[in-house]
Amino acid sequence: MGAKTLWHRNALGAAGALLGMAAVGFITRGLAGGDPAAAWLAAPVGASALLVFALPASPLAQPWPVIGGNLVAGVTGHMLGLSGLPLPLAVALAVGLATGAMMLMRCVHPPAGGTAALMALGGPAIAKAGWGFLLHPLGINLAVLVVAGVIWHRLTGHSYPHRAAAPPMPQKRIELHHIEQVLEEWDETLDIDPQDLAALIRAVEAKAHA
Repeated sequence: MGAKTLWHRNALGAAGALLGMAAVGFITRGLAGGDPAAAWLAAPVGASALLVFALPASPLAQPWPVIGGNLVAGVTGHMLGLSGLPLPLAVALAVGLATGAMMLMRCVHPPAGGTAALMALGGPAIAKAGWGFLLHPLGINLAVLVVAGVIWHRLTGHSYPHRAAAPPMPQKRIELHHIEQVLEEWDETLDIDPQDLAALIRAVEAKAHA
């Protein structure tokens, strides 16, 4: 991958995250109705923005994991926060149970671990909003972030939600350098090492020939 292409991709990811989070902040704060004490940003959404704008092809960055994963984690964390358990235990259970729930619901999203911990820890904003915190600011944050991601990637020529193009059937054995060439042509950052991808393809080919 050329240095210019890599720099361009990194710059687009950073600019998208900046503009996306600005949209999240301004819109959510505006919907608070001018109440200076109202919560307007859930901190883990910043980590979600990194995935949405820098790794739009990653399965972890798609709309269902972003929204579903964070909300599942938020519900789990808030339930544990209200449980009366010692705080370290409540936080640990919140993160562990949220991880299991996300895996079962196919919405694994790493930043949602922070959402579970945040909700379990509580604090003045969460105590004031109660269950409403899941809607405002968290739900609105996530909705705006995903919409901003869709718009940004459409404007910059990327597919989000990600849809892989169907490749032609290969006539020769696929080698690592073929994969690296295709990844460079796609201009996408996939959340998988090319060598792991090559090993996966060879295993699938062997299974198909068996």
